[in-house]
Amino acid sequence: MNNVLTLPIRTVGQKIAAGEIRPSELAKAALKVTLVTKPLNAFVTVTAKLAEQQALESDERQRKNGLLGSLDGVPIAVKDNFCVADQPTTCASLMLANFVPGYDATVYKKLKASGAVLIGKTNLDQFAMGSGTVDSYFGPSKNLWGSEVMKNYDFDDYFHNKEIYCPEALSKTDNWNIAGGSSGGSAIAVSTGSCFAALGSDSGGSTRNPASYCGLVGLKPTYGLVSRNGLIPLVNSLDVPGILTRTVDDAVIMLNTLAGPDPLDSTTLKKPFTPFELPSPLDISGLRIGVPKEYKSSSLTEEMSSNWAEVSQLLEEAGARILPVSLPHTEYSIVCYSVLNQCEVASNMARYDGLEYGHRAYENTSVEELYAKTRSEGFNDVVRSRILAGNYFLLAENYEDYFVRAMKVRSLIAQDFENVWQSGVDLLLTPTTLSDAPTYRDFISEDNQTQCSVQDFCTQPANMAGIPAVSIPIKLSRRGLPLSLQLMAPKLCEERLLGVAKWIEDVVKFPRLVIKEESLRD
Repeated sequence: MNNVLTLPIRTVGQKIAAGEIRPSELAKAALKVTLVTKPLNAFVTVTAKLAEQQALESDERQRKNGLLGSLDGVPIAVKDNFCVADQPTTCASLMLANFVPGYDATVYKKLKASGAVLIGKTNLDQFAMGSGTVDSYFGPSKNLWGSEVMKNYDFDDYFHNKEIYCPEALSKTDNWNIAGGSSGGSAIAVSTGSCFAALGSDSGGSTRNPASYCGLVGLKPTYGLVSRNGLIPLVNSLDVPGILTRTVDDAVIMLNTLAGPDPLDSTTLKKPFTPFELPSPLDISGLRIGVPKEYKSSSLTEEMSSNWAEVSQLLEEAGARILPVSLPHTEYSIVCYSVLNQCEVASNMARYDGLEYGHRAYENTSVEELYAKTRSEGFNDVVRSRILAGNYFLLAENYEDYFVRAMKVRSLIAQDFENVWQSGVDLLLTPTTLSDAPTYRDFISEDNQTQCSVQDFCTQPANMAGIPAVSIPIKLSRRGLPLSLQLMAPKLCEERLLGVAKWIEDVVKFPRLVIKEESLRD
């Protein structure tokens, strides 16, 4: 069963349909993995009873030969800022620590309708405000790669260069590697084999960043292609439900399930979504792939720079044209994002007043004191600081200088991408992150805002432009940690984007982990 947990979703679905695996057996094994990997703190809530119930329902459909599709009986996880009816939805905060919604987010509703089995709700930076999953009310999450938990894993037979993994890279307990954020819990859940796919959210890179550090495929679809209904908002104009999987084909299956108009979300695109499959083999000859000079940051490590150059060469040798391009307003993207993020945070967080739902402080002096004490207790320093900054930017005397100017800069950033597409470029290739996963000690040496500026450097502009982007794992660093690259495409060109991502995946053959059989024994 250990090898089954790392199979592609389509293969697992075929085995379920053929009666070779029962969904209840699969769920049981996935739930065991959550126990083995508990020290990594991937989950806020493990939904064991719900998973067992859903798996038994899949068993029954399998017995009657009435499976709902390739996701029926397949374990998945959901970031804990998506609402799931009758399950805690905490945003990793004290403010919502006891909040249980009465409805499902549209994306989870679609997964449930497809027969997917929910293993649990995953950890995140509080209210998704972070890039390390270290600012959760429920404690930080830890990367599987380089952790003590790695002793329970081996490389699958597909990967033969096992000698390049360095056992000495195992971190000490006080200096482990971060998983990235803010969807770090979802990334850990997939990388450990606790589930086959997980939902993240992506406002500035929060799906692609942890995918990069955890050796996964991380997809941010076009803004409006996937419903945000039931996703507790961070930045409404930038938030996109993200997808984390081990393979590109698995990401396609998830996207085909999730995408499409939603009357409950007015920001979704009205055009119906047509599911697609990726051709194999894919001919990339003639594709024009841009390499933006502005992404060659001074903070980019030599290893990541070499990684970028090597994959560019592989694409060129296969017939693609690698072209230098310019996105001149990239340098302003992080500052622009900081302003817009904090303005929308100030607006979105106003709903948490301690009256209708969520945490309420013990305070009966006045309503104003109740509000103040509730919000002081319910939010951490990061959330409070963003609220204060956003309210400052939105003051009447500051509004034009900050919010309006940031919106104008955002338009310039989006226009940069349009200019590149109009010049005939099909895709852009960049790093996802500037290095492999930092250690916790190094990460917390800088404050949250500074780290987000560094971590989101390559990923954030795609959110500004609303375009799709995907992170693909390429190889292991000298520390034995994943190194990844990012592809970006014009709006609604997910099929092209993921087709080239799959081509890269097939060529580089990134090492896959499989949990050892003995680790799952009772």
